[in-house]
Amino acid sequence: MSAPTESEGPAASVVGPWRLREPLSTWTAPLPPRDAWAGVRPFRFEYSSRGDRVPGLLLLPAEGGGPYPLVLLQHGAGGSKTSDYLDAARLPWVRRGVAVASIDFPLHGERASAKLTEVLLAGLAGPGGSADARSLWTDFTRQAAHDLGRALDALAPHPELDPDRVAYAAFSLGAIVGALYCPQDPRLSGAALALGGGGFGPPLLDPAHHIARFTGRPLLLVNATRDERVPRSAAEALHAAAGEPKQVLWFESGHNDLPGIAFKAMWEFLAKTLAV
Repeated sequence: MSAPTESEGPAASVVGPWRLREPLSTWTAPLPPRDAWAGVRPFRFEYSSRGDRVPGLLLLPAEGGGPYPLVLLQHGAGGSKTSDYLDAARLPWVRRGVAVASIDFPLHGERASAKLTEVLLAGLAGPGGSADARSLWTDFTRQAAHDLGRALDALAPHPELDPDRVAYAAFSLGAIVGALYCPQDPRLSGAALALGGGGFGPPLLDPAHHIARFTGRPLLLVNATRDERVPRSAAEALHAAAGEPKQVLWFESGHNDLPGIAFKAMWEFLAKTLAV
């Protein structure tokens, strides 16, 4: 995985040039087996990002070998790298021959802060939120995007990962952050964003203002018809802003009960994109 180049324009403010100069100090170790993780090999990894230690989970196929394509899969608001819905998506993917890595976003999982997370979520309301909420959302977004790029940096030397087959997938908050991050990282072959939308955060960090920069790489956009957190208008704003090639899928569900067929559609997209 070669180091990404710095982009120009508004998106460049999300991840600064210091990302390429900071030591990674990567640490990786196998995790004890769990019944839920049968058929996969779990590893914990950590690395440095803007002074933070970022914890991650890497799942590899049980048989060993590779090199395997890598999916960077991210959680939603209030979730973590070990959320059950991530397992529902990634475990079948890993058993089919891909590696999946997830990290805890800032203020989530092992990095959680109940007070600051509440303020952060208020910042999702957009420009009408408080100045503190907007400021925290801006800091969170830049840190999260930086952390995602650093995750690929940290995993780059892994002998079982294929540097030429890397994709991003995410749900909810991870999809919103992904719409900002993915256009900046040329290492990504494609992206599957579920339950995301435009109009979140301050105007300069609106996902709909950045996603067009991903044009030319395959993009899957998945949304729910009864989503109580991401209005249809927000989802459609992101869809309209995205360039080709793109695929838009709607499922009859709410925000928290996306059906298994949606996970299957994401897998089929990723398998094609990564030539699994």
